[in-house]
This record gives sequence, structure tokens and C-alpha cells, in this order.
Amino acid sequence: MTDYLPSYVQGEWRTPAADAKATDVRDASTGDVITRVSTEGLDLAGALEYARTIGHASLATLTFHQRAVLLKQFALALTERKDELYAVSARAGATKADSWVDIDGGIGVLFAYSGKGRRELPNSRVYVDGPVEPLSKDGSFLGRHIYTALPGVAVQINAFNFPVWGSLEKFAPAFLAGMPTLVKPATPTGYLAEAMVRILVESGLLPEGSVQLVSGSVPDLFENLRLGDLVGFTGSASTAESLRRHPSVQTGGVRFTAETDSINASVLGTDAVDGTPEFDAYVRQLVAEMTSKAGQKCTAIRRAIVPTGSADAVIAAVQARIADKTVLGDPRAEGVTMGPLASLAQRDEVLRQVRALQDAGGRLVIGTTDAPEVRLADGTTASAPDGAFVSPVLLRFDDAQADAVHGVEAFGPVSSLLTYDTTDEAAALVNRGGGSLVTSIATHDPAQAVELATRIAPFNGRMLLLDRDDARSSTGHGSPLPGLVHGGPGRAGGGEELGGIRAVLHHMQRTAVQGSPEMLTALTGVWHAGAAARAGDRHPFRKSLAELRIGDQIVSGSREVTLEDIETFAHFTGDTFYAHMDEESAAANPFFPGRVAHGYLLVSWAAGLFVDPEPGPVLANYGLENLRFITPVSPGDSIRVELTAKQITPRETDEYGEVRWDAVIRNQKDELVATYDVLTLVTKEPIAA
Repeated sequence: MTDYLPSYVQGEWRTPAADAKATDVRDASTGDVITRVSTEGLDLAGALEYARTIGHASLATLTFHQRAVLLKQFALALTERKDELYAVSARAGATKADSWVDIDGGIGVLFAYSGKGRRELPNSRVYVDGPVEPLSKDGSFLGRHIYTALPGVAVQINAFNFPVWGSLEKFAPAFLAGMPTLVKPATPTGYLAEAMVRILVESGLLPEGSVQLVSGSVPDLFENLRLGDLVGFTGSASTAESLRRHPSVQTGGVRFTAETDSINASVLGTDAVDGTPEFDAYVRQLVAEMTSKAGQKCTAIRRAIVPTGSADAVIAAVQARIADKTVLGDPRAEGVTMGPLASLAQRDEVLRQVRALQDAGGRLVIGTTDAPEVRLADGTTASAPDGAFVSPVLLRFDDAQADAVHGVEAFGPVSSLLTYDTTDEAAALVNRGGGSLVTSIATHDPAQAVELATRIAPFNGRMLLLDRDDARSSTGHGSPLPGLVHGGPGRAGGGEELGGIRAVLHHMQRTAVQGSPEMLTALTGVWHAGAAARAGDRHPFRKSLAELRIGDQIVSGSREVTLEDIETFAHFTGDTFYAHMDEESAAANPFFPGRVAHGYLLVSWAAGLFVDPEPGPVLANYGLENLRFITPVSPGDSIRVELTAKQITPRETDEYGEVRWDAVIRNQKDELVATYDVLTLVTKEPIAA
């Protein structure tokens, strides 16, 4: 590690010159100086402009799928060298289990968004949102909504507790959207974020300007932001509120999203008494959230809300589990399960907040605020005055309505126990937190779970319903997942991160577009009815992706449907529903003139009308989507089908891709019988004869 922690800006590593005002960053367990942090002489405005120009241009040449493939390659590069990150992470006070959450969890986000990008986004640069909006009777004027990448830079201001995961969970959706990132890690653990970024840079995989790192303070950051830029902030609610009031956000068009500390709750159901699986799961989860990362998690349980009659049993069980499972000490010592806080300043802040909770009526029932004896790196046990150690602490509030317990957060291994007598009281206590990232409910009673969940959902970004059926497979109260929203209302910041493709769209602009079918087809890469269609001599199923074009079409001949056909299909499939078999009952139905053909008979026949049966580029049909039956088909009617290449999506890592076909079935009167999309897998290149 260098004396000064470098920044990575404008394509190169830059270490500041000697700075008397530099901040010393210390080992969380020993107090030894690891590095010094300063941004003296850093051209922040130049870094932002470099992202907007060079970075944006390099990402704009890539499709969603190409970016998704790179995310997987980034994940593999970090996996190959993650032992280096684990070694650095220990200096921040993280145990191996803590580091797994941060490092492997961050890598997992890259893998998840790589998969989602290839499955859920088109292999293009424009994302189409929602259905077509017809704007004219003749179909010549249509409307659509599209998403395109914001033209600026995604600035992430991160907290100290998860320097790897916190960076990557913001980076992955921004990169997938096509937006370059500038990472500003928290100073106490910024050296771990630097090590992660260094691995990515040394991999040679990063598109130019797509990632930059600023190690140290950025006092003039917001003065250099403009319309098209985005800030993703993780940290305290007070800091978020201050940043949100900046003119660049208020009137300058800079997007600002915040995920802040919140007073999260966990409710023990009235049925989950001592000895039930739900009680045991609740205690395990509460202790895990108090001790994992030494309680330095924005999702940790700060309020344990339990039935009055279960309070003593919960305290006894938590105390026993902490005594049995928790070994406090230097993470590099064998057997340590809980490390120190990230810094001495953080230790002092946690103890100050514990005192505030005590002054408000909280009684220490587990733990102490005295300096603990800890296991040192050499395996001995002693005090460590230069280490940021705090024992797990549980306070009990006899007055569950005390304001402090719902508003003061000790961001460490600290939780407070509150009691309730009715479900209404429990819900009201949860909501007193003023908006939370997550609340969990441990109950096997569906009625109580539903009542609580519906009452507290508006005050939470996520809820976990914990019972005996999911306790073993549950990912836990405090674990945000890539596919689910991370964020919360009110005190929790009011923002959203993760949530699958939702987070990608946060880095894009949604725009309503009006135009002709031809223009919308050109813009979106999706064929629209009324745009040019080509029914040539060559069947489109004979064309590989290299030859097929949007709008290639086949119009079939007609086929008459007889009563014998309907009865044969009914008896062969077993579908003898009365609308197909009983003339009188069918005629009494308000939707049918009499006996009608099965919808699935028509879809089956349509396939027979449009399919080219010989081996060729089309490898498989893998589904239908958006199937709607419009006009019933009676015996004696005829059907024909129009099949048009609607969307072509090559796969970046395979020798084939997907083709979405627009299928329309019409009757002899040219009335619309059915519409749907046919999905096929097609080779990229022609198959040799």
C-alpha cells in the first residue's frame, strides 16, 4: 500500500503530493496507519468531463448484451483475485464471513446483472417500455415510450461499511445502462475500494472512461455537476438531506437518489412463543444482525419488537446465543466471529448514541459499554485500546413509545427491545421509525402476517416473512438482493437501488415518441404493424440471423375449419368444453354464435400454415407470448396467418439468437381472429448444405 492512497482518474493512477491536511486511515483492530488520503491537486471537473465525453462514447458503442458480457468478465476477474481483497478487508475489521458478504456479494451483483441484462434487455441500445399506443384510426400514427442512457456521469458516494458491494451494486446497473461511473468511497475503508478498482483496471477489460475512482474528499463535487448527471448516495439521513438541497439538484437537473440509515425493525409474532421454530429463527436472525459486520449495516435490526409475554425469553435466548457464538477480536485471529467497528471515530459515535438511548430510558440487558477484552491477532486475549471494539449490546425500553428508540441509531452491534400487546400496536411501533429499508416478521400465522404486512408495507422498502417453511433457505433480514428493490421511504432516503432492471432504468431517460410505424420501427428495432413488410420468394425460416431482416414476412394460404375438425380436436385432446361440443349451450353464451373452434386448434393450424418443415437456420420454437383470441371461428369459416419478423436478438456468447415473430390470424372476412408473438431460436450464420 502506498503512503498516499491514489485516485484513478482520466485513465491513469494519480497520487497526491505531500499534504499536511491529509487524513490518516488506520487498521480497525490495531490502530496502525495503513495509508493517507487526500485529493490535493486532483482535477475533479476534468474527471467528470472525461466521463461525460470519453467514457460515454466508449459505452455508447456497446449494446446492452455486450455490456452484460463485460459485467460477467469483470466478475470473473475479481473472483480470480478475491483473496487479495479478503486480506485487505481484514484490516477494515471484517471477518471472513463479513468479507464474503461484501466481496463475494459484490461480485454476485455483477453476475446477476450480467444474466439479467442478457435475458431481460434487447441486444440494442434502446429499451422499449410498454405497449404501442394507437394515436390514429388508420394506424398511421403511433406512440411508444423508450429509455436511452443519460448523457452524464453516475457519481456514487458510498458508506464505509461495504466498500466493495456498495460500489458494485451501483456500478453494475449504471454500466449496463451505458453510463460511466465515478466512485467516491468513504475514507475509512476507501483502500479496499481502491484495491477492487485496481483489479478491474489491471484486467484490461474496462472500456475507456467507464470507471474512475476518487480517494478522498470532494468538497466542490456538486458545483461541477449538471443536467444528465446522477448521484447515488449511501450514508446518513442528515448528510443526504443537505446534499439534496444543493442547487444542482433542486434546479440544475442533477438526479439524486439516497439510501440512508434507518431504524429497521423485526417483529416476533404472538404465535411464535419460546420453543417454536419461528422463535428460534427470530433469535438466530437478531443475533446475526447485531454481530454481522459488527452491526454496521444499514439493514441491521435496530428495534426488536416482541410480545410482552415473550420479552424475557427473547433476552435470555439472545444472551445465550451471543455467549455461544460470538468471539470478539481481530479478524486475523483464529476463531474470531465479530470484528471491530471500522474506525475509532465510529466506535466513539456508537457509544455516544448508546448513551443517548440510555438517557431516553433504555436499560442495558445484554453487553456493556466498557472497553472489552478481545482476541488479538496472535491468539491472546487482552484489551485493545487502539482498536475500535464494542461488545454486542441489547437495550430494553419499558416505554415503547420513547421517541429516541425510533429516531436514534447506534450504527454498530446494538439493538433495542420493545414490547407490544396487540398487532395494531406492533404495526404502529414499526411505522414510528419514519420509513425503513426493511422489516421482518417471524410468524407462522398467515392472518397476523397479512395484517402486519399490509399495515407496514407503505413504510418499508422490503419485508421478510420468516417462518419454519423458509427459515433454512431465507437469505436473511439484512441481505439486499440484486433482483429486489433496496431502499425505502422517509428516513431511509426515499430512493431505490437494485431491483433488477429497475435500477438500470434509473440511469436512463424515459421519452414518449410519436410517429409513423416506419419511423418507430427504425428507432426501436421492433417491427410495428403498418411498417414495410416483405413477403419474398424465400421463406423467412430459410434465413439465418445474418440474412433475416425486420419486416420479413410470410402470408399463408387459407384453410377451412369444419365441424369434423372441431370434434376430432376435442376428442383427441380431451378438451370437450361445451362451447365446442354443444350447439344450444354455446349459442346461449354471450360470446359465441354457436359451436366454435378451439383457440388452440387455430394456433396449431396457424403453425402448420406458416412453418417451413425442412432443417435449416430455425433451431427451435421456445414459446408464445401475448396470445389473445379476438373473433370466434365457426364451422365453415376459413383462417390464414401473417407471420412477420418483429425483433431480432443475436446472443453474444452463442452461435444463435432469438427471433420474435408477429403472428396474426384472420378469417375469410379479414377480421382479426388472434394475435400473438412466436419465439424461435435461429442460427447466426447460414447452415452449410
